[in-house]
Amino acid sequence: MRYGMVIDLERCIGCNACTVACKQKNATPRGTFWCKVTTTEEGEYPKAYRKHLPTLCNHCENAMCAKVCPTGATHQREDGIVAVDSDKCIGCRMCMAACPYNVRSFNFGGNETYFPELGEGTPYEEARGGEFVVGTVTKCNFCADRVDADNPLPACAQTCPTHARIFGDMETDEMKNLVASGAYELQPEKGTKPQVYYLPLKRD
Repeated sequence: MRYGMVIDLERCIGCNACTVACKQKNATPRGTFWCKVTTTEEGEYPKAYRKHLPTLCNHCENAMCAKVCPTGATHQREDGIVAVDSDKCIGCRMCMAACPYNVRSFNFGGNETYFPELGEGTPYEEARGGEFVVGTVTKCNFCADRVDADNPLPACAQTCPTHARIFGDMETDEMKNLVASGAYELQPEKGTKPQVYYLPLKRD
């Protein structure tokens, strides 16, 4: 069992529904995004096009972040999910330096809310604001609580309107076949063996 994801860039329309779903599910602080979509312009006229690239923690098989963590706060579960134990995190940020994908965030604290004109924050922010420890590192955990509760899809994959995100056990034939169909990794030269793959856009 090793959880991972295949993202079909041909299906991704850059709507950022995944970004919003991740925000809503995890209530991350202002400015912290575990799930992001970057858009670039590719090609040349008259065949120019926009490319959307969703990014998140790659839950690498060879997770450098876990190897450099001095306290074991960043660790890899038996199912391959790379998680962070905030009780053990000392905020040294060595994991952030080791991660080649820039998908970790540090909680600097502060009282910034998304709608400061409302005062002390929305009821949702008030209810869940205490879930994050100031001075620690956070990141995507594939919605591990949902996985543990037998809800097989992270919020981003469940919400995607075009089903561009395929989540599952990378050791199954279905996921192996998707990867074998032409999927690629980000920065394979780093040797981290990421478990998030991308099916490329089809362009002439």
